[in-house]
Amino acid sequence: MHEFSIAVNIVDIAVEHAEKANARRVNEVELEIGELSGVVYEAMETAMEAAIKDTLLEGAEVKIIRIAGRGHCSDCGKEFGLANLFDPCPECGAFNPEVLAGKELRIKSINVD
Repeated sequence: MHEFSIAVNIVDIAVEHAEKANARRVNEVELEIGELSGVVYEAMETAMEAAIKDTLLEGAEVKIIRIAGRGHCSDCGKEFGLANLFDPCPECGAFNPEVLAGKELRIKSINVD
């Protein structure tokens, strides 16, 4: 389950920023995770619960913002929703769209005290 290693890295980053701010605790971490990132949302939620134990994040609210997949067809120029990286263009049927959104995996914000 690679979600746990991602969660540990997120906790490490949040703790580092909290310590730099001389914070006593982290109240909230907001994550942006794309539907095409390869991260399983439910597994990520479970992994974050385990990773925050006994850290400055224990008790913090972890919000996950889901970013929908969006693509652009280089053949016909149509922009469309992507459920998978290799979905064909609904307009012309071409494969290999340019991914515009949905591969994100980032910390959007960290709220500390």
